[in-house]
Amino acid sequence: MTRTFSTVAGAVQDDDCRGSGLARLAAAVLAAFIISTSALAGSGTPNHPPIPVDDAQLQGLNMFQTLGGAEVLPTTRTIPHWFRSIRNPNDGVTYGFNMAGADPYGCSGWACYVTIEVDITPMILNVDGMTFSGTDIIVPLLNSPVFAVNDYGSTPYATQWSGDLATPPTRGPGGPLSQADAGQLLQLQDAIMRAQFKQTGVSNYHLKLQPNVLPSVTIDVPAGQGFLFQNRRGVVSAFVDGAWWATQVHNQVAKSDPTHLALIMTDDVITYRGNERSFTPEALGYHGADITERQTNGNAPVHTFAWAGWLSPGVYARPNGGFLWNYQDIDTVSHEISEWANDPFGTNDVQPWLVPFPITFPCSPLLETGDPVDIVGFAMGTNTFRQGPNPNGTQSADGYYHAQDEAFLPWFMRLSPNNISEPTQTPSPNVGRYTFVGDLNIFNFKQPPPTCTVTFKHF
Repeated sequence: MTRTFSTVAGAVQDDDCRGSGLARLAAAVLAAFIISTSALAGSGTPNHPPIPVDDAQLQGLNMFQTLGGAEVLPTTRTIPHWFRSIRNPNDGVTYGFNMAGADPYGCSGWACYVTIEVDITPMILNVDGMTFSGTDIIVPLLNSPVFAVNDYGSTPYATQWSGDLATPPTRGPGGPLSQADAGQLLQLQDAIMRAQFKQTGVSNYHLKLQPNVLPSVTIDVPAGQGFLFQNRRGVVSAFVDGAWWATQVHNQVAKSDPTHLALIMTDDVITYRGNERSFTPEALGYHGADITERQTNGNAPVHTFAWAGWLSPGVYARPNGGFLWNYQDIDTVSHEISEWANDPFGTNDVQPWLVPFPITFPCSPLLETGDPVDIVGFAMGTNTFRQGPNPNGTQSADGYYHAQDEAFLPWFMRLSPNNISEPTQTPSPNVGRYTFVGDLNIFNFKQPPPTCTVTFKHF
């Protein structure tokens, strides 16, 4: 996945991009599948034949630019948030950070229970004769772990890896997940934040998301700004120019209530750089904040937002639990909402880090919780939406929703032992887990990350 920071019309955004860059062969595991609705998203007849896209272009890579370090955000005209600082013992630097919700170390009683309203705008895109309707995915989104509650005590499936560099990660068996919250019915991000700060069990600490579905917005994508692509599984997706799309997103965010999260939802829409003959898949989503006014006015409104593309099962996910098995349905929106909650204003810098597994990944100085664990996912809930076969007859859907693992603050801060987060499923010298799935993360997330050196620009 590529992730870049950029400024768009006075806003900063963090792009969730899954482009070319990782060369790995797909593998398969046996599983049972639920067959229901069609796996197709776009409707209509293309004006031109979709352009073939190879799986080598539908993989993952991370790239970074960044913003300045965090300070207390001096406004009440934005989402509920809190500020603290923490010392990294590795470099001796004290880093400040803003996060959504209540301060787990300073709240008490019901003040620890925070609800943030999420204004969802479904976007309907007409691209070269086909329609990709964000309204189609609203009901399954509301029924998904993003907004519906589940028991996170265990998961039926999680990403597995053999350790062989010639073999990609695939779907494997699950097991105990957030065992201290077993029996609790929680939204996904609530479960993640509770585990990150060891506020599990009977704790009153909650970050609840209240969805408000706004009227859909229809856009006719101009010729030259969007194309249709078809992968080897026969799935057709809409590719739109990234710069053009950022303007459309910003137009919607500018009309939003700054005390709510503005969530823009699309269906099988991917942004790109280049053109139909030489393009690079750029983004499936991003999050950001409008920071222009707050630089000059201490209590100016600050809008926070995210765009996330719903993914039909066969767009990225290889069949039968193969490579990128979790890149479907809510994988992107779970990534973006977690990163928004942990860095809502795009200002939380940390000591630069590298991923602890053998994949080419650039050095990053950002508190981006989804980036280090992008290819690690887990199954949760029951999904009956688009669970039929891919157009070529293969099967990527498996009857579950697919959430991404998330890295925790103590991992970025090199805390060892980690006494902040929920303990790992199996007792560890580091005590607390460094990612939400803990021991189920099959890469080396049982110790703090490797360090690196990066030069980055402050906007």
